[in-house]
Amino acid sequence: MSARARHAGAVRQADVEPGAPAGDGEEQLVGIGAAAEKAGVSQRALRYYQELGLLTPCGSTPGGLRRYSEDDLARVARIRQLQVLLGLNLDEIAIVLRGEDRMAEIRLAYHDEETSCAERRALVRESLALQQDLRATVEAKRQGIEGFLTDLDARITRTRAFLDQIKEPAATPASGRARKR
Repeated sequence: MSARARHAGAVRQADVEPGAPAGDGEEQLVGIGAAAEKAGVSQRALRYYQELGLLTPCGSTPGGLRRYSEDDLARVARIRQLQVLLGLNLDEIAIVLRGEDRMAEIRLAYHDEETSCAERRALVRESLALQQDLRATVEAKRQGIEGFLTDLDARITRTRAFLDQIKEPAATPASGRARKR
């Protein structure tokens, strides 16, 4: 076996931890190649999301290879959903994800038995503010899309009017002219 083939095999083995989750309840982790494939993005995209702080792999090997969990892959799916569905850019996505992360922290704190009633009210107020901020972000995007559609409708109307002004060429009688060759 060539050195290149051995290296390719080693990379493939590093991409996926063999077998099902360990008996001690540990989650199966995947390397960057398998994670990218499962998430439908490139390895470069995963690295870029990490560089921007949108994604933090749950672990790494002693050699520094990134390891991704199902939660990490769900976060990538959320990033893609925000890009495709809402048309958010990565800066806007970072704001949304920070808000969602904070709301998850708020839920945990709210349900902590040591949290007082006053603290719970403050947490709910913070959650409400975060949700209102998220709604404002989505509303701004919606207004932008509506503006684009309004402009597109106006262009369609102008194009139809222009088309109506263009006269159809007169049909020439087929029998009246002989073709030149």
